[in-house]
Amino acid sequence: MDHASSDARAPLQTVDRALQILLSFSEGRRDWGVTELAEEFGFNRSTSQRLLAALASRGFLFVDPHTRRYSLGPAMWHMAALWERGGGLARLAETVLTDLAASTGRTASFTVPDGYHVRCVAAVDGDSGPVRTHPLVGDLYPAHAGATSRAYFAFLDPLVRRNMLSGRPFARYTELTQVDEAALESLLDETYRLGWASSEGEFDQTTRAIAAPVRIGSTPVGSISVIEPKVYMYEDELTSHVPELLESAVRLGNLLANQSAMTRRRP
Repeated sequence: MDHASSDARAPLQTVDRALQILLSFSEGRRDWGVTELAEEFGFNRSTSQRLLAALASRGFLFVDPHTRRYSLGPAMWHMAALWERGGGLARLAETVLTDLAASTGRTASFTVPDGYHVRCVAAVDGDSGPVRTHPLVGDLYPAHAGATSRAYFAFLDPLVRRNMLSGRPFARYTELTQVDEAALESLLDETYRLGWASSEGEFDQTTRAIAAPVRIGSTPVGSISVIEPKVYMYEDELTSHVPELLESAVRLGNLLANQSAMTRRRP
């Protein structure tokens, strides 16, 4: 390779290495030291130091002045917030929801956690049209009522879930809303065993739904649902679409995990 070609590729290699570092952070990897980063990626120590320092200078990383370890910085929070506020999360989810709505003929939605609730951030109607007169996006679903929320909360760590729900008063939205804490815990355990949830009229008495957790690795990050109005007569049963639902949950989880661009570590 001639010298000019080598010089042209060097900046791109540096950018790629910086992106590898940012993508390497996860629930299990919250920070890096200079030496361990060099060993993990096969960099020399000076390269590792320069890359980390450059990312920290732009706010993408934060260096602890005492431990000299690098964690994600405020620029990452700013970009993530901008992405979500700009509809990036919804657009990503809609690529999966559109296919699910088309294959089931029903409304497909994606929700993310919002305290004791899950919040709808994207929804695509099927051939039968919308399930309500107002858009689903922005709606909040409480932890104790309906498949959409149960599909997320059932897959939380049991201790975390109990701390959130124990002793909390549960509002009754319809005559089918479960307001007994022990019975709700049993429903959540059943959902965990099945891998998906179903409900009919627990939160909205006019609809029924099936839902599954969307996970990154083993961590639940939301739920994906297929919803139908009870007044509409379908040629098939809602639960017959559980396989498509589960496949869509995995597909969306992979998109959110950015698996196609995950860091390639040294062999």
